[in-house]
Amino acid sequence: MNTPARGRVLPFSEKEKTEEESGTLESSLLQLIDDNRRSSLHLREKTERSRKEAFRNAARTADLLVKAVNGGVEECFVNEKRIESEIRNLAVTVARFGKQTDQWLAATHAVNSAVKEIGDFENWMKTMEFDCKKITAAIRNIHDDH
Repeated sequence: MNTPARGRVLPFSEKEKTEEESGTLESSLLQLIDDNRRSSLHLREKTERSRKEAFRNAARTADLLVKAVNGGVEECFVNEKRIESEIRNLAVTVARFGKQTDQWLAATHAVNSAVKEIGDFENWMKTMEFDCKKITAAIRNIHDDH
């Protein structure tokens, strides 16, 4: 073993060796500490990048989810507006058809009244014709009797 015994004076070359070994050991420890510090820093940076990327991905996912939900809501809103517009158009059409129906009813009522009046007039005419024939027959009878 190269370990010096207690109280023993080492020759100069052994002293140099021990100092060299301790220097090598110290430099190795410093190298290990430096490597550890670098790998910790590298790991910390990598973790930070991963954390930022995870936040970006989470934000992107949240945006996509909001767009998906809003897309459905927006489509429902557009459909609702379209339905409301159709309802207004149908209400206008129904009102127009209501007025048109009232006009047709008035026209048919007028036609019915006219036909009724024509029938009444025709009946009156037949009655008048019958009365005139009676009167004519009575006048002839009176004239023939004389």
